[in-house]
Amino acid sequence: MQTEPSFSADVDAYIAGFPLEVQTILQRVRETIRKAAPTAEETFKYQLPTYYLNGNLVHFGAFAKHVGFYPDPSGIEAFKDELSGYRMAKGSVQFPLDKPVPYDLIRRIVKFRVAEAQANPPAKGKPKSRPR
Repeated sequence: MQTEPSFSADVDAYIAGFPLEVQTILQRVRETIRKAAPTAEETFKYQLPTYYLNGNLVHFGAFAKHVGFYPDPSGIEAFKDELSGYRMAKGSVQFPLDKPVPYDLIRRIVKFRVAEAQANPPAKGKPKSRPR
């Protein structure tokens, strides 16, 4: 088990590719996730910042008009009432860039996903896909 947080140069580069005001939001999302999942491995997967703990934990990314947050379908389902004001899909939610980002809600969803990951470690001999 990893005890120190890992930092990804790919995530740094990804965030640096956006306008300053979007960088600020992405850095705060990153910080929120890292505080809620301090032992998760930070990597870059699916062209998005990704956090890994016994499997993919969450991903996030910036788009033209929103920040996409991908906490797996279980994370969306568990918080669907609180997320109902946002555009959602099975495993994702969009937070518009022109409205306040719900960092506390992101924190709670990540903590929920951490608890899931810790309760369901990968079966021995069948490792879940590892970050590249």
